Amino acid sequence: MSEQCALLTVSPEGVATVTLNRPEVHNAINEVVIARLSEIWDELARAEGVRVVRVEAAGKSFSAGADLNWMRRAADFSEAENVADAKAMGEMLRRLYTLPMPTVALVHGDAYAAGVGMIAACDVAIAVKDAMFGVSETRLGLIPAVISPYVIGAIGARHARRYAVTGERFDAAEAWRIGLVHQVVDDAPALAAAAEGMVGRFVAAAPGAVAEAKRLVRSIAGRPIDDALVDETARRIAARRVTDEGREGIAAFLEKRKPSWRA
Repeated sequence: MSEQCALLTVSPEGVATVTLNRPEVHNAINEVVIARLSEIWDELARAEGVRVVRVEAAGKSFSAGADLNWMRRAADFSEAENVADAKAMGEMLRRLYTLPMPTVALVHGDAYAAGVGMIAACDVAIAVKDAMFGVSETRLGLIPAVISPYVIGAIGARHARRYAVTGERFDAAEAWRIGLVHQVVDDAPALAAAAEGMVGRFVAAAPGAVAEAKRLVRSIAGRPIDDALVDETARRIAARRVTDEGREGIAAFLEKRKPSWRA
């Protein structure tokens, strides 16, 4: 039963689709979902030939956030048990965030709290225009602690302060304005089409370079532009130029042909 709360499929072309699958509770997240998603991210991190990961949801909502029955149980945990419980969520998000291949969240319906955290942990997010969002923990007397690194990284501290404090809902247009999503589309067919377009852009890039570019952004973000950073970035591009992918990419460009990863 636990395997059914989040489903994984992989196409012959290497497109993995992860589907939150608790539509009866608007894909609310609990400890079982967290464990299953952690397993999936681990499997994908080791998988060969997976080029893109799509994260989507069954039913009317992307995710209503934390399952309230789970939260009710957690209220009776000891402090140590609560720390362990919250760390499991934090590890799940970190595994999603650090996947070597690009990730795209496809959002419809409601996306609150932990659901927003998953969206922010993905590389790209596309939403239907009637989707609704919220960092709603303070309305339950809680704080968005575990999701905060990803939310702040996506929308910045200024917007995060507002929405983390008020817990208010906001629409897809606002989610786009503040940087939580990259694209807003009209409806479900448009979402599917936008997803296909994004997948096409992802697979046009060399998979090894994609993984290294993701590590680059995580390493460089927020650091001062000093001698050490200039030296590090020079070393990174120098190392990439002499890889098989680097040589193949330049050769393909000069020879006006597709590189091997697009064949």
